Amino acid sequence: MIQLRKAGERGHANYGWLNSYHTFSFADYFDPKQMGFSVLRVINDDTVAPGAGFPTHPHRDMEIVSYVLEGGLEHKDSMGNGSVIRPGDVQRMTAGTGITHSEYNASNSEPVHFLQIWILPDQARLEPGYEQRVVEPAERRGKLRLVGSPDGHDNSITIHQDVNLYSTILAEGESVRHKLGVNRCAYAHVARGEIKLNGSNMKAGDGARIADEDEIQLDGTGTGEVLLFDLPVIEAGSRH
Repeated sequence: MIQLRKAGERGHANYGWLNSYHTFSFADYFDPKQMGFSVLRVINDDTVAPGAGFPTHPHRDMEIVSYVLEGGLEHKDSMGNGSVIRPGDVQRMTAGTGITHSEYNASNSEPVHFLQIWILPDQARLEPGYEQRVVEPAERRGKLRLVGSPDGHDNSITIHQDVNLYSTILAEGESVRHKLGVNRCAYAHVARGEIKLNGSNMKAGDGARIADEDEIQLDGTGTGEVLLFDLPVIEAGSRH
């Protein structure tokens, strides 16, 4: 079963300095049918104006992944980390017992466009942590590149949850396939461009819940960039 959700169906907030689209319920956007999927809790598609950003604020008990599409995102946190994340960089922050951080557009002239992803950790009160990897576009063109996993293999970021996160860039005529194991589901998010998912057309901002499917096929129909989350099936009544 594949349940498509178009980009225009997402929550939306525009504060001038921040233009944000919410795949799942977040801040002032609330939809009881969109409270996340499996352990995936947030996908925010954010564009921040030049020189603007999120001042220092707290988080706890969440795995936070930042994925930059355009521009540079300047990160500082209470663990002493500071960096500018650019396209191709994947950053993971474990909020755990509690951290504070800020995120600002690193440019005074160009916007920054990025995805912020929240994943529920496999246990509460983890030690806070930070990690960043560079994944070159060539590593993702025409193939599924693992960028996040529970054990950090293949130079992926370590996510403290039973999640495998893949990224791919597909040109027209290119195709990738991914098999889903037993008790696994998936979520696909089109970061930009357009693709086909098991024959269904998807464009930038579109998402798809995928359950009870043996295989996922992504086909390029122009040039598209996709994030694919391989997730555990969560039983009803669990903490997730």
